[in-house]
Amino acid sequence: MARISEEMKYLCAMLGEEVRTWPGVTSRAMFGMLGYYRSGAVFAALPVTRAIGSANAIIFKLKTMSEAQTDRASRDLRLGTGTNIKAQRWHSFEIHSEDDLRDALWWLGQAYESAR
Repeated sequence: MARISEEMKYLCAMLGEEVRTWPGVTSRAMFGMLGYYRSGAVFAALPVTRAIGSANAIIFKLKTMSEAQTDRASRDLRLGTGTNIKAQRWHSFEIHSEDDLRDALWWLGQAYESAR
């Protein structure tokens, strides 16, 4: 697991603050990350000190990807950065600056909805 930068810690803290406001979301520490749950089902993990794969990646879980999600994913080079967790329906998203947060939140929202 890769150590994350101070900037990534800040960016993930901002994402986490937003995600925690969503109905039914809880979080707990897991391997240098914070796992986010909806009604007991994990749907995302944001780095606190360590990240899976890239030091700039968050991860989220989708039960299935819709055609629209698949199309969007195919056009976004930040998604699916080669981690071996994809087989478990987990996907990664690269964050390099605050400009990436809007899209990261969109994918986290998709994972949140998938965790119903």
